[in-house]
Amino acid sequence: MNNNPLLEDLRLFCTVVRKRSFVAAALELGVSRAQVSKRIALLEVALEVRLLHRTTRNVGITEDGDIVHQWAQRILEDVDQMREAVSVARLSPRGRLRICTSSGFGRNRVALALSLLARRHPLLEIQFELVDRRVDLIAEGFDLDIRVGDVHEPDLIAKRIASNARLLCAAPSYLAQHGTPQALGDLTRHQCIAMRERDQDGAGWKLTGPRGIETVRVQGALSCNSGEVAHGWAIDGHGIILRSIWDVGPSLKNGTLVRVLPQYEQPADVWAVYSSRLSNSAKVRVCVEFLAGWLNQEN
Repeated sequence: MNNNPLLEDLRLFCTVVRKRSFVAAALELGVSRAQVSKRIALLEVALEVRLLHRTTRNVGITEDGDIVHQWAQRILEDVDQMREAVSVARLSPRGRLRICTSSGFGRNRVALALSLLARRHPLLEIQFELVDRRVDLIAEGFDLDIRVGDVHEPDLIAKRIASNARLLCAAPSYLAQHGTPQALGDLTRHQCIAMRERDQDGAGWKLTGPRGIETVRVQGALSCNSGEVAHGWAIDGHGIILRSIWDVGPSLKNGTLVRVLPQYEQPADVWAVYSSRLSNSAKVRVCVEFLAGWLNQEN
């Protein structure tokens, strides 16, 4: 009997560890929970160790399982890179590509681009998740994060794929009732709709203007973690928002919003962020290049 663990069983095990659930892993992989449980049991027999603690609510990893998990990640990464190095993947990218971005940008921009990418490269298996928080790419198993705004992690590769800036905007009805700010400090006396997206400090607006970078603390009765909701509230006249040009551009054109303090803006370029281990990945390269071309064409 061959007791060597199969690569797909190692990949399945890594998915269970990441999801902390047999059910969630089965849903992601498109198999039954029973199959996941069976393959994990066979992997434990092959390795002669107990990998997971099973409870009614979740799954925990054992000490031996943690060692196996670390080795499994290395093995799977090496195998994926080997396949790309020796196969036609250089010209025809293939395989699973897990991508994440924030919900508003994902729905309104990235989703359509990925639809076109999938049509152009049918051998790609794209898994796309909308996540309004800072993600740990490696720990959560993402290949690529399409991020609006600064990238602070020094251990990740960040490639700028589109220029973007956040602008101050408000509805004509709000300005008619409350007046138009004339200086940055005036914002402290206005209703501002704070955004808390991806763990950002929504009340501290850092803006670039005639005197360089300045920060103003704002307040208001409304705040949320959804750009689409904040955009709608601003159109309804509830206050001033700081949103990306890709988001508010149509509203500025049709007059439902007008720009406030036009001498100020917040740089918020779009970045493709990935780990150094994927620096030579054909599927990541193709996706990043495609998104860069598409987003710049859209702008």
